[in-house]
Amino acid sequence: MDLWLIGIGTGNPEHVTLEAQRALREAALILVPRKGPDKSDLAGLRHRIIAEAGATAPVQEFDYPTRDPNLPYKHRVRAWHDEIALCWQDAIAKADPHGPVALLVWGDPSLYDSTLRIATRLEPAPKLRVLPGITALHALTAAHGITFNTLAGAVTVTTGRRLRDHGWPYGAETVAVMLDGDCGFRSLDRTDLMIWWGAYLGMEEQILDHGPVVEAGPRIVEARARARADHGWIMDTYVLRPMGLD
Repeated sequence: MDLWLIGIGTGNPEHVTLEAQRALREAALILVPRKGPDKSDLAGLRHRIIAEAGATAPVQEFDYPTRDPNLPYKHRVRAWHDEIALCWQDAIAKADPHGPVALLVWGDPSLYDSTLRIATRLEPAPKLRVLPGITALHALTAAHGITFNTLAGAVTVTTGRRLRDHGWPYGAETVAVMLDGDCGFRSLDRTDLMIWWGAYLGMEEQILDHGPVVEAGPRIVEARARARADHGWIMDTYVLRPMGLD
């Protein structure tokens, strides 16, 4: 089986590349996950992207499993991936496609996304094709009009969990934080940091803020909570950097 993992950017159909649109049109089956009523608009966005690409392949929806909160974190995530792989296999078997299967992946399949890891669990192993997408970090730096890195500088990409558990990465200059559901920047004992934050990047609901963490941080915490209550979900990311670096 050919399995195409198609990066679709951050929710703006105009972020979908021409290559991705063509792949959607050439696929024999398109899988769309359902993540519960609170996130039904995410499935709706996927359907909109499929329609705007001109794809005519059957669309097979499947329900996303939930994680077992009683398991240790990594064990919990791996078990969840096992369950998702079974959902894919079941959905594909029901549709019995005669050609490539496409799966729309938020952002890019290679950056803080486990779709590739889940794909390795399928039996028999599929022939994978990965189509890149605009990541949240691309959309964030573009929205703020900033460079991802300082002049000749390095960037550390990490998670909110690691930021909270381990603090500022040793020797880091610019830190990009993803998958942070608890505003991990609040755990940092530094007053010299700037933050560039964005939620719903590229979408009509996009929210941006930036400034010294000591000033912008409380605003971001409040805006994030309000947006999550309004929409039922939120996807956001941010970049941290000491003041004065270019």
